[in-house]
Amino acid sequence: MCLSILYCQEASGYEIRKLCTEGEGAYFIEASFGSIYPALAKLENEGLVTSRVEHQAGKPSKKIYAITEAGRSAFCDELHEPLAPDVFRSPFLLFARFAHLLDAQIVKTRAEEQLAQLDRKIADLRRLQDELCSGEDEDHGNDQWVLGYGLNCLEVAREHLHTHMNALIASARQEEPHAGQQAAE
Repeated sequence: MCLSILYCQEASGYEIRKLCTEGEGAYFIEASFGSIYPALAKLENEGLVTSRVEHQAGKPSKKIYAITEAGRSAFCDELHEPLAPDVFRSPFLLFARFAHLLDAQIVKTRAEEQLAQLDRKIADLRRLQDELCSGEDEDHGNDQWVLGYGLNCLEVAREHLHTHMNALIASARQEEPHAGQQAAE
């Protein structure tokens, strides 16, 4: 992941970490905070990246990494290797699996929150698409393809949840009437 980011731009370890865990890199593979700096040190020891210290006024100096020609070659070689299977993890799907153990209101609330989160992710990817389209001098065809793929996956997930949300809620426990309500009935 570090080489893929550095293939496109120079970056500090903090910037790489942010892209790997929160930014566009987070869509591709899982990279923890604790794995990025050791990976950068290893890549530098192997001559695949170089670093320089950049001094900042009023702030600590930062180390900026750049990919070397050997790093570009190693990255391309790695792309030729068989791919690991895609991994999809979803706390929401774990929640949905056990919705029958919960009250319907909490299931409804969590489903609505998931819809809102999917809407935000879809909006973020559309914003990225718009930014790529407005950029000059660069061909972002593959980036557009990847964004389109991601958007389609998210839109299908959103549509499924929206269409079948009531079935999920219905699978949950319905609230028991209060003792006073039962007596009145």
